[in-house]
Amino acid sequence: MDELLRILADWNRWWETGDVLPELVGKRRQYTLELLAEIDAPEVKALTGVRRSGKSTIFYQLIDWLLRNKNVVPHHILLVNFEDEALSHFTLDEIFNAYQTRFSAEGDVYLFLDEVQESQGWERWIRKKYDQRQKIHFFVTGSSAGLLSGEYATLLTGRNLTTTIYPLSFKEVLSFSEIEIKDISLISQETRNLINGVLLRYLADGGFPEIVFREEKMKRRLLNQYFQDIVYKDIVNRHGCHPTKIKDLAAYLMTNVSNLTSLRALRGTLGYGLNLIGEYLDYLEDAFLIFQLSFFDYSLKRQFVNPRKIYAIDNGLRNAVAFKFSHDKGRLMENLVFLELKRRNRDIFYWKDKRGKEVDFLVRKELEIESAIQACFDPEDEKTLQREVSSLEAAMREYDFKRSIIITMNDSRTLKVDMGTIALVPLYEWLLTG
Repeated sequence: MDELLRILADWNRWWETGDVLPELVGKRRQYTLELLAEIDAPEVKALTGVRRSGKSTIFYQLIDWLLRNKNVVPHHILLVNFEDEALSHFTLDEIFNAYQTRFSAEGDVYLFLDEVQESQGWERWIRKKYDQRQKIHFFVTGSSAGLLSGEYATLLTGRNLTTTIYPLSFKEVLSFSEIEIKDISLISQETRNLINGVLLRYLADGGFPEIVFREEKMKRRLLNQYFQDIVYKDIVNRHGCHPTKIKDLAAYLMTNVSNLTSLRALRGTLGYGLNLIGEYLDYLEDAFLIFQLSFFDYSLKRQFVNPRKIYAIDNGLRNAVAFKFSHDKGRLMENLVFLELKRRNRDIFYWKDKRGKEVDFLVRKELEIESAIQACFDPEDEKTLQREVSSLEAAMREYDFKRSIIITMNDSRTLKVDMGTIALVPLYEWLLTG
């Protein structure tokens, strides 16, 4: 037990010092504020999201708040990081029993379990403690979309509040850069130029917290390491798949972000079997490396049989592993818009009619389509603009809504069409006003 407690003490320095090291706390994100609002709710608070997106930092921020603002006794807070190899020899029950034996903590205990999927049987252990009404507040993280699905969901139904953590949004990047925008309509041209400079870097480098403010020479190296860690730790080790095949598939998909694809098309390109491709796509999506966007149709069967569009979790990660040398600004903008819609919890699809008119994103509210969005880096060319407008008009007629958006890099104006209006909105403005 002494060995186990020494390992735990390394992760729980506040037992000794009474506070969290400042370098671990970082800057607060909106996720932290939302979690603080429900910190004493009885449900298990689960954070999912891609590796290195900031889940562990949010844990430290919550712990810091508990110590400073709620005056929780330091040894009433236990953090267990299951990626520590030294802890792999112990079960969750052994860890918690050793902790309780040492401290005999009376009153509420705040239990933080980082990368909890590495602990076999964690969900049954939590369910037992939860149902026994023990005074434990549970917080868990995992780099898997399936963390609380399937069997986990059955065991913890009605007992969890789940939040998906994404890399930094553009708003957060500006805030962390100490650029505060109170009213987007009142900014000067100088500030607008500053914002666009940050946006162009964000478009290329993405929003992983430890990447945004690193020197340029380190960014690509770190992003490649992130990719390797996600592939090997979250996919190969977990599912036992072929490392070269899954890496090649991931790199191909991330190179071709915003493109339509299908199992048969991927089989033709990579030569893998259909079943293998289907499984690997699920693994990549479960690890938050990619997303698949479905075609919209009121028929679920037609949704299923149509090709899907692929998007990447982060532009910087995509650029680090893609095997193309062009900047692909249009694709990167579309990928960025997709990610922002996901952050805003929008229910989104792509759409294409029989004449080939395609809309990047249809936004559904409940059962109705409420708007459509195109991403167009530079609509200055009249033919390009007409193509985007024509596709939006087709969707507006099909689903009877009155307003659509074309997100551009800099263009700002409103077009009147038969069905209503189409607003051209600069990317920075759309990102900051949603």
